[in-house]
Amino acid sequence: MCSNSLTVFFIRILFVLCFSFSLLQGEAHPDTSNSIKSPKKAASSALAFPGGGQLYNGKIIKAGLILAGEVIAIVNWYNNSQLYSSYDADNDAEYPLPKHRYLEKRNKSVWWFGFIYIYGLIDAIVDAHLHSFEDIMAEELGNNQKKTIEKKKEDQ
Repeated sequence: MCSNSLTVFFIRILFVLCFSFSLLQGEAHPDTSNSIKSPKKAASSALAFPGGGQLYNGKIIKAGLILAGEVIAIVNWYNNSQLYSSYDADNDAEYPLPKHRYLEKRNKSVWWFGFIYIYGLIDAIVDAHLHSFEDIMAEELGNNQKKTIEKKKEDQ
């Protein structure tokens, strides 16, 4: 029974990874600095799956790191959950930690999953808002501002 649930678990993880990488391959429009990114779409993508908002914003490495963090948290949760539920007090030499530590580690993995998920959501929204920041800051100053700066230089 344990082997069957482990197989199902890893098939689900494989499905999530394949789905995520298929989105990377199927990006119809490349990220250009002139395009406008919608924070609502970034949030929707980030809520749909971990790293989705980063993929929408064109941040592929960030998306991979967030997805990897989520997978690691899920695997740790699963392993510690299995160790906790199968703990045998009569044969505790087989387990390096006491039973309550596996429960604590399982719960900590759930917290990490939540933190990484929320971080990915917030990061996607902020990246969408600041997508055109570099282009705006790189624009030349307007004519009125240029004259003011030149006048200040002349006065010195």
